[in-house]
Amino acid sequence: MVVVGAQTGSASAEVQREAGATSVAQTGAQRAAAIQEAQTGADATAQAIGLSGEEKLVARDVVKDADGTVHTRYERTYRGLPVLGGDLVVHRKKNGARSATRATEARISLPTTEATAPAALAGNARKVVWAATGKPVLAWETVTRGTRADGTPSERHTVTDAASGRELHSYEAIETGVGNTMYSGQVTLGTAPGYSLTDTARGGHKTYDLAGGTGNGTGTLFTNPTDTWGNGSPSNRETAAADAHYGAAMTWDFYKNELGRNGIRGDGVAAYSRVHYGNAYVNAFWSDSCFCMTYGDGTGNTKPLTALDVAGHEMSHGLTASTAGLRYSGESGGLNEATSDILGTAVEFYANNSSDTGDYLIGEEIDIRGNGTPLRYMDKPSRDGSSADYWSKSVGRLDVHYSSGPANHFFYLLSEGSGAKTVNGVAYDSPTYDGSTVAGIGRQKAYKVWYKALTTYMTSSTSYSGARAATLSAAQDLYGSGSAEYAAVAAAWKAVNVTK
Repeated sequence: MVVVGAQTGSASAEVQREAGATSVAQTGAQRAAAIQEAQTGADATAQAIGLSGEEKLVARDVVKDADGTVHTRYERTYRGLPVLGGDLVVHRKKNGARSATRATEARISLPTTEATAPAALAGNARKVVWAATGKPVLAWETVTRGTRADGTPSERHTVTDAASGRELHSYEAIETGVGNTMYSGQVTLGTAPGYSLTDTARGGHKTYDLAGGTGNGTGTLFTNPTDTWGNGSPSNRETAAADAHYGAAMTWDFYKNELGRNGIRGDGVAAYSRVHYGNAYVNAFWSDSCFCMTYGDGTGNTKPLTALDVAGHEMSHGLTASTAGLRYSGESGGLNEATSDILGTAVEFYANNSSDTGDYLIGEEIDIRGNGTPLRYMDKPSRDGSSADYWSKSVGRLDVHYSSGPANHFFYLLSEGSGAKTVNGVAYDSPTYDGSTVAGIGRQKAYKVWYKALTTYMTSSTSYSGARAATLSAAQDLYGSGSAEYAAVAAAWKAVNVTK
């Protein structure tokens, strides 16, 4: 203690700044109390940030920093109607200074909120205010459920202008991801007395067997007469379950130990996993409606998509839904997918499993293309033939798995820097848009910057420009505006052509 107290100079200041800006872990009860307290004062907050008397705030999350700063995430209503794209985060310093990050700066003001749903939408329409793009308008939101061609469930949200009937926006709420099929070797699993795949130490996470089903139910909880699960072969149904259960545990531990987050929603409650979905289903997905991850068994039902980075990817979709709520289309959709790639990669490195070492390759073991290549590359995304290396005005028109490229590239550059290098035996060679040389700050600092930006500065409509601003704010909070880390964030974005 004497030695720490005697430290002086910039290094000590940066350590204190990071400690002060790092989020403080909360129990489920503490988080609930903080949200309730925020809701109690929501009207005063709305007035303080300049909202009209017809607008109300609904507190959704509270993040507290060690230095006393409180970041409160709100949804907004207008005359009692949900405002889609109206979400915002209020940042209140310990001294009372307040600022806000808003999904839209547009003023919410409508001549009327009266409308009758067209017959085609009757019974399946919710009246809302659409404020995510341009001038806020009265609209209808509908949800169409079904199944896509590859067997993935579909929950298609469509927003329609109440006056003209014109479609304003649509997006798919079932968020898919893919990973490798390499099993993680012999691992320790959290189970419950009586031997079920119930991880009592991690929020009660459970793993279920869908046995080829494709419905909305949980299937059957895995139980066993002994506490040994699977044999490393896909022919044993417990093997996929063991991988999924382990992946969920490592993701939980990563969030808690590295980011100070107690579960996906920060409330100490676990999601659950479902394996053996469908027949030869080559995918995995997260669904908010069940708060769960679901995994197919892959080609020929012999390559379950239950690897470590898959779990990290899918659970991180739940994290995004619980925080920024990045809409799953356009640039925000690409940032949503990139968040899952970034944090799924971080989980893989964190687990430090010798059977599945950390890398910056996405889906390197599943071999969907049949030629041994990964699905995505973070050091040079275009190597997959579809992803963008750099931002351009057309990026938002790509599929979200490919518009994620510039953000994935940014994370790699921020972590490792540009140029040729080898990490854990894998060779990378990352270029830059402007030919600049970028020095990395290390993977841990990079994912802490991204996480803080996601949870305290990004909103549902954040674009690449907004992500740059959010990560710079996060770097300033964590390390200071004059720090090497702050400069590296700016340099990494410039290197992927995001300059403002």
